[in-house]
Amino acid sequence: MSLPDPPTATDAIRPPLIELDRASVVRGQVRVLHELSLRIDPGQHTALLGANGCGKSTLIKLVTRELYPLARADGPAPVRLLGQARWQVDRLRSQLGIVTGDFGANLAGMPELTVEDAVLSGLFASFVLPPFREIDAGMRQRAAEALERAHALPLRRRLYAELSTGEARRVLIARALVNRPQALLLDEPGTGLDPVARGRLLAMLRELARAGTTLVLVTHHIEEIVPEIERVIVLRQGRVFADGSRADMLDSALLSAAFDGPVRVWREPDAHGDAHYLAAAGG
Repeated sequence: MSLPDPPTATDAIRPPLIELDRASVVRGQVRVLHELSLRIDPGQHTALLGANGCGKSTLIKLVTRELYPLARADGPAPVRLLGQARWQVDRLRSQLGIVTGDFGANLAGMPELTVEDAVLSGLFASFVLPPFREIDAGMRQRAAEALERAHALPLRRRLYAELSTGEARRVLIARALVNRPQALLLDEPGTGLDPVARGRLLAMLRELARAGTTLVLVTHHIEEIVPEIERVIVLRQGRVFADGSRADMLDSALLSAAFDGPVRVWREPDAHGDAHYLAAAGG
C-alpha cells in the first residue's frame, strides 16, 4: 500500500500550503473576512477552530475558488495556494486533497454511482467517470488502496447514495486520497456523525497524520482536534483571534471569548497517555 513520504527538512523551503495576506471577502453587504492573514506550511498539522459564522467556510471557498478576495492594488496576492496566486484546484489534487460536504452532496445526487466509481472519479476531478477514459487495473488498484486507508474497502460495491453519513465521509476521504496527496484539507468532517462513527473517523485521521499526510482541519468541534495536530488557529468574526499550540489554544477562557459564551474545556488521556480535549457549554 503506497504511503506519502513523511515531512522532511526540505519542507522548510517548500512554499506554504495555504497563505492569506490581509484577505478580505464581502458577501452581499457583509464583510465576512477582515484582512485575514495566516500561513500553513507543509508538514504542519493545523486546526482552524471557531464558532459558526467566524469565516471558516469562507476560507474553504477561497481555496476551492468558489469565492474570491477583494482585489488590492499593492502588495502580494491576498491568497496563495502552494505558492501560486492563480490555480485550478483539479491540477493541485496530488498535493492537496479537499474533503467537504458539498462534494458528498454532488455524489449523492447520482443514484447509480458505486463507491468504487465515486473514488475513481477523484482521479479526474469530476463527479462522474469520463465516458471517453478507460479505467485500467492500475486505477482500480489505487482506488482499492485509498478505500483501505480510509477503512472503507468493504463498501467498494455499494451505491454511494445508500451509505450512512459516517460511511459516506470515509468514502469522501478515500476519494481525496486516491490522488496520493501530500496534505488533506477537511471541512467539518465529523458533522452528523454518531459517537462511534466519529471515533472511527478520528482514529483514521491520526493514522493518516502519522503516515505523513499533513492535516488541515476546519472545525468547531474541539474533540476533533486529534493529538497529532500541534497548531490551532482560532478565528472570530473573520479575523485570527489566537494562534498557537494545541495546549495553549484549547483553553476555557480563550474559547469562551472566541465563541461568545461560556465554554468549559478539559483534558482526558487515552489508553496510550495521549491528551484528548473535550468541551461543553457552560462554566
